[in-house]
Amino acid sequence: MKLMSIAGARPNFMKLAAIASAVQEHNGKTTATDRMIVHRIVHTGQHYDQKMSESFFDDLGIPKPDINLEVGSGSHATQTAEIMKRFEPVLLEEQPDVMLVVGDVNSTIACTLVASKVKYGKSAAGFPPSRKRPIIVHVEAGLRSFDRDMPEEVNRILTDAISDLLFVTEQSGVDNLLREGVAPEKIHFVGNVMIDTLKQHLEKAQRSNIREELQLRTAYGLVTLHRPSNVDTRETLEPLLQCLHDISQDIHLIFPVHPRTRHNMQHFGLLAKLLDNPRITVAEPLGYLDFLNLIQGAALVITDSGGIQEETTVLGVPCITLRHNTERPVTVTEGTNYLIGTDIDKILHTALEILSGRCKKGSIPKFWDGCAGKRIVDILIDHV
Repeated sequence: MKLMSIAGARPNFMKLAAIASAVQEHNGKTTATDRMIVHRIVHTGQHYDQKMSESFFDDLGIPKPDINLEVGSGSHATQTAEIMKRFEPVLLEEQPDVMLVVGDVNSTIACTLVASKVKYGKSAAGFPPSRKRPIIVHVEAGLRSFDRDMPEEVNRILTDAISDLLFVTEQSGVDNLLREGVAPEKIHFVGNVMIDTLKQHLEKAQRSNIREELQLRTAYGLVTLHRPSNVDTRETLEPLLQCLHDISQDIHLIFPVHPRTRHNMQHFGLLAKLLDNPRITVAEPLGYLDFLNLIQGAALVITDSGGIQEETTVLGVPCITLRHNTERPVTVTEGTNYLIGTDIDKILHTALEILSGRCKKGSIPKFWDGCAGKRIVDILIDHV
């Protein structure tokens, strides 16, 4: 079986790491040629990330991409179109049996659209294809925020609608897909590949010296802010930063600042006050292992990220999410996540409740056990 996996940004590679590891494990156990998996990884180049150096792949045991389309940034329309143009000849040349996409970035929907319409001709070696097009697999299917203003939500819905196999992280994903009329036999509840990666690298993250570098000697909270709805206008960003100033009176805060957020803080004249607060440590964006180390040791996390809601739930760390919706509701119903929105009084009240010890303990959701990648590979082998 020939499997082609698509990645558009650094988090995609971290999710693919679990699948790549499961493929290697499978190939190491089988002697049957027809059950071996040839795995090709395509990086669309949707996001250029300076932290994707050689050490990024080596430290996390992630296979380097076989093909880089080098698309770069642009508007949603321009980027999606360029990915489609550059990916089609690659797909026709490689003719994989299975094409796998993860998450909800523009690369996800762009490559899925190409694969759904492509028709294989003869291969480069002159052999006729075994099928007309690849089986399309979506990992992290069924997640819904029910906010169509989010580009990611549109990408999720469209990708799920034209995929052949849908691998789901939580029960809400199954429910959403069935409600949308997806055939039950397409849906597979396998767990969360991002948690596979977390569990695989937790011990290595514990050896990080990031806390010493940041001179952390007391309890601390961890902050991330990057969503346009929170950081792109002064009217929303300034109250949130003031709330952080208020919370910092009760606990020291570590704030690795996203480039978009730093730019906007500087543009709105809000950065200087943040830098002048000795109770808030403003840091550069961190690598995965350093950031995971900080999450594990934090008294609370304040974020608008999707993935961090999952990581804090598995690590048992209280998380305040500054969004009005989440596509990961299990982190709220079963985990340690508080979906607060941007009401400053509610954020401050929840933070003080957590710091006083009055917080929910949470539990680890079903199948978030580090075996999602293996389940996916087993199903692909059986299906193909």
